[in-house]
Amino acid sequence: MQTKTYAGIPEEFAKLEQAKVVLIPVPYDGTSTWQKGADKGPQAFLDASENMELYDIETDTEVYQQGVFLADAVTENSSPEAMVEAVHEATKKYIKKNKFVTIFGGEHSISIGTIRAFNEMYPNLTVLQLDAHADLRKEYEGSKCNHACAVYEASQTTNLIQVGIRSMDAIEKTVMDEEKTYFAHEMVEDSTWMDSAIDQMTDNVFITIDLDVFDPSIMPSTGTPEPGGLLWYETLDFLRQIFEEKNVVGFDIVELCPNKDEKSSDFLAAKLYYKMLSYKFLDQDIDDEYDNNYESKQKNNSSKYNEDDEY
Repeated sequence: MQTKTYAGIPEEFAKLEQAKVVLIPVPYDGTSTWQKGADKGPQAFLDASENMELYDIETDTEVYQQGVFLADAVTENSSPEAMVEAVHEATKKYIKKNKFVTIFGGEHSISIGTIRAFNEMYPNLTVLQLDAHADLRKEYEGSKCNHACAVYEASQTTNLIQVGIRSMDAIEKTVMDEEKTYFAHEMVEDSTWMDSAIDQMTDNVFITIDLDVFDPSIMPSTGTPEPGGLLWYETLDFLRQIFEEKNVVGFDIVELCPNKDEKSSDFLAAKLYYKMLSYKFLDQDIDDEYDNNYESKQKNNSSKYNEDDEY
């Protein structure tokens, strides 16, 4: 992958030392089962980001000035398990450097690694999954690190809340907590679903967004599009409320499957990422110190500022 700055921002805002945000691309598509191409997602997202206005009208901010470091892509693809571990290690490394860590995939199996890292670093974690699919299989096609298993581990180890679900296998009902699941066909008729979902969250929230949560009318370029999805402004309304009321510790966005003849999906993904950063840093001045407040569950003597990892 090309190593330009994120969104073409000036170098002064793209250096790791000063940046508050880290973006880790993961161009992985090893376990998808229908349309291939999610490995091209990060580059399409970065290309679209370069053509995006960096002033956000809604928040009246230019969040890139908080600093966004574009990390080296995680390219491990020898096996799904090796990829998950590589993502886990990269994510954890940057959390320990006191950054707001974000990840762009790739297909949804990458989130097994990101969620594992955040769950090790933040106590009492809620994982909010925005997705058309439940992704709760314990194992699929011989691997526990398949995209169909993306949040199974999270369902066992975190407070998992699922929003937008409209496709699943019957076996997943044995794992699913339906009290914390917001099915798309019910959301259409329930004006309280946003408040209800937020009420079930703990303080620390990690958000994983499979782009197929959106309706295919606005997000056709994804691996498994499903009719009846979320629309743009209702999704932003929900996300903004979460950022205002909770400590969002990080997020990932997955399953952009770019189509050279359809660029609007790439642009939606780019705008979604930038909107989420804009909400996260809405009340922070550029000169404010950032503290990601991580607390490793594993008692060790590591310091946020004295890591041995290479920059």
